[in-house]
Amino acid sequence: MASVVQNWSEVLRTQNLSSEKPMDAVSRWLLITRASVFPMTITSGVMGGLLALAGPTPVTLHWLYFIEAVVGLILAHAANNMINDYFDLEGGVDSEDYVRGQYAPHPILNGLISKGGLVAAILAVNVIDLAILVHLTSVWGWPVVAFALSGLFISVFYVAPPLKLKHRGLGEPGVFIVWGPLMVVGTYFVSTGQMPAWVWAASLPYAILVTTVLFGKHVDKLPADSAKGIRTLPVILGDERARWSTQALILAFFATVGILVLTGTFGVWTLAAFLALPRAVKVMGIFAKPRPSEPPANYPIWPLWYVAWAFSLTRMSGGFLILGLVANIFYPIFL
Repeated sequence: MASVVQNWSEVLRTQNLSSEKPMDAVSRWLLITRASVFPMTITSGVMGGLLALAGPTPVTLHWLYFIEAVVGLILAHAANNMINDYFDLEGGVDSEDYVRGQYAPHPILNGLISKGGLVAAILAVNVIDLAILVHLTSVWGWPVVAFALSGLFISVFYVAPPLKLKHRGLGEPGVFIVWGPLMVVGTYFVSTGQMPAWVWAASLPYAILVTTVLFGKHVDKLPADSAKGIRTLPVILGDERARWSTQALILAFFATVGILVLTGTFGVWTLAAFLALPRAVKVMGIFAKPRPSEPPANYPIWPLWYVAWAFSLTRMSGGFLILGLVANIFYPIFL
């Protein structure tokens, strides 16, 4: 059992499993769903619940609905990742020599699951999400449907025709909307039945952080995407300006947290996010320089580079932000 748990830990850390290790069923599904990036979704959902208790006007948190919402978000993220892999393969984007097939196992190309099996998994996950949606809609009404359908629209048409948002420089704004307003505000609403204006503002800092991760990934994939005519924002901006833009987003995260504390939207304890500043300085330094020509020793997700640094900052900053919200529940201080 210990070796199996080690497998899961490796997959969640690296989105890979060493070739000498036997593939177990859980590791297989963690790879298929790209579970290594679920922490971003969990953080957005948990923020939505914590803001009910740690905001400037604390309200009752309905724990069952909150848990349903977070589970639904994780399942929706899993479905989104599988949908992206399916449509990118069908559309001729993903291949063994494309970046997606190099940094981590592709569900179909690497034989983790058949094409039909992937479609069945997508349907199964969406059926469970639909059941959660029906229940929460019966409690809170049509706004739940609006949040869910908006997220589903961006999720499906991120890569699916005819819109292919990622191909038109709209993938990054779409991720900002999903991981910020839709996830944070949506979870707050289904957990409380309320939707105050300040929660929309409170959703912005983490939305910015998650967007830096996608910027990093698309900078890494810029040459390959450009060759395939995929016009992500980094392709449109060019390598250097895209890296500058990511640095600006990192600074915007800290600036937004500070503004929200000064305006009384966040409690003072959320300034704990600034404990990640040393990591932010290091990550901004990474983005200031071209990608190295060779990966460091034992680096697991090459040819991705910038995204790993952006993700590490997002995980740390998001964690400190969550800790600040928790502290504010027990000892609230607002300016």
